[in-house]
Amino acid sequence: MNNILNVSPSPHISTPETTRRLMYGVVIALIPALAASVYYFGMGAIIVTLTSVVSCVAVEYLVQKFILKTRPSVKDGSAVVTGLLLAFNVPSNLPIWIIIIGAIISIGVAKMTFGGLGSNPFNPALVGRVFLLISFPVQMTSWPVPSGFRTGYLDAVTGATPLGILSEGVKAGETVASLMEKVPTHMQLFYGYMGGSMGEIAAAALILGGIYMLWKKIISWHIPVSILVSVALFTGILWLADPTKYADPGFHLLTGGIMLGAIFMATDYVTSPMTHKGMIIYGIGIGVITVLIRTWGAYPEGVSFAILIMNAFVPLLNMYIKPKRFGKEVKHG
Repeated sequence: MNNILNVSPSPHISTPETTRRLMYGVVIALIPALAASVYYFGMGAIIVTLTSVVSCVAVEYLVQKFILKTRPSVKDGSAVVTGLLLAFNVPSNLPIWIIIIGAIISIGVAKMTFGGLGSNPFNPALVGRVFLLISFPVQMTSWPVPSGFRTGYLDAVTGATPLGILSEGVKAGETVASLMEKVPTHMQLFYGYMGGSMGEIAAAALILGGIYMLWKKIISWHIPVSILVSVALFTGILWLADPTKYADPGFHLLTGGIMLGAIFMATDYVTSPMTHKGMIIYGIGIGVITVLIRTWGAYPEGVSFAILIMNAFVPLLNMYIKPKRFGKEVKHG
């Protein structure tokens, strides 16, 4: 009779989900975009991806084994995901030694310095990407144009991204209508035919991966939808106010890293809010900051900076926006 009632601390809900299962679910979701990148950029996409993934896994293993003196946890797949996302945030002709530096910063500094998976306040891949952008601006802004396997890795033909063309053209006094003739059509942007990083192309493939993660309940809709809707609304207002200076919402949603950021980067479990309300506020903040940087900032793209800025606000969102504890007395009147 004494064994009928057992009192134990929370949590009391069990789930078959594990970190390993979730991480490799993200890897599967990235496969369509990776395939599109290989189709457009050829051998460069393969070399950059393999270098980034292997480097991230190696750095995590070495840090845990020889510096932290703990059991390596590379089998959980988090380092693989970081490596893939770092590769998706750099040009497909980036020299191997720069990619390795990016992996060291992403894993060694942005992740392991804070204690490893679950403790890092900022998205590791984005920290690595921003570090490389500041340290190697020329190499990080030499964007290959789609050419498949017709060109080599380091001798790929480069060109400006659609966002870069728009930003420079508007500053030079050109109208958006004339600039749109110099960039791919919206349908080409949707399928990925444009210069940029691997994560800036093939919105269709990224959306397909997002649908897979929603189906598998790896992510929820709150962050991606709030980011995309806020970007669409903000750019829509600007476009309606002055279509000669500002591009339409469709252009902004299909260019740059907005799809990759909204679906794969901002939804990182560790660096995003815990509650749905917090997720929506977090997503809106990312969307608004992205448009502000794109429109009036020094860089034509602002997704990476926007996500990192909002990562810093996540502890506050978790502190002030959280559900009431079960059994807590609610005061009325």
